[in-house]
Amino acid sequence: MGERRGGIYARFDARPNCRKSERKPRKGYVKGIPGLRIHHFHTGNRKGEYNTELSLVTEHDVQIKHNALEAARIASTKTLTKQLGDLNYHLLIRKYPHHVLRENSMATGAGADRFSSGMSKSFGRPVACAARIRRGRKIMSVFVDKKDELVGKDALRRAKMKFPVKCSLKVEKVAEA
Repeated sequence: MGERRGGIYARFDARPNCRKSERKPRKGYVKGIPGLRIHHFHTGNRKGEYNTELSLVTEHDVQIKHNALEAARIASTKTLTKQLGDLNYHLLIRKYPHHVLRENSMATGAGADRFSSGMSKSFGRPVACAARIRRGRKIMSVFVDKKDELVGKDALRRAKMKFPVKCSLKVEKVAEA
């Protein structure tokens, strides 16, 4: 079976789904956390001097899977590198996927009721990690010069399509020291 789509896990509950056991602390550990797909949180030239910051800001509370963060990074990096080169931008992913998502896989098909446990022992096994992001927070930012602002906007527009939430674009001037 393939992976479920990211929108399934996008709902943001007030409290994360974590197991805490006072009597048996060893039950609180998460065994077998899956590896992250996203490895690079900084792309481009980190030490460059830029005067414009473009950011994607969430409009709702959301959980974004690590796959979506990586897909957005690849989409925006491809646009920026193709049009500006490697040294004329800095892309920053601002959120880290800490939250472990779990899935209680249910048996289906003929005879499934004979060996399915249903909702008893239904805590689930880890399937992915997600970043929990509150409304109004920045997901990712691109630092460019003023003349390259349209390219940065296009790159963030492409990245915005990968997220399971509406995002708005925020343009700021970088204060010079």
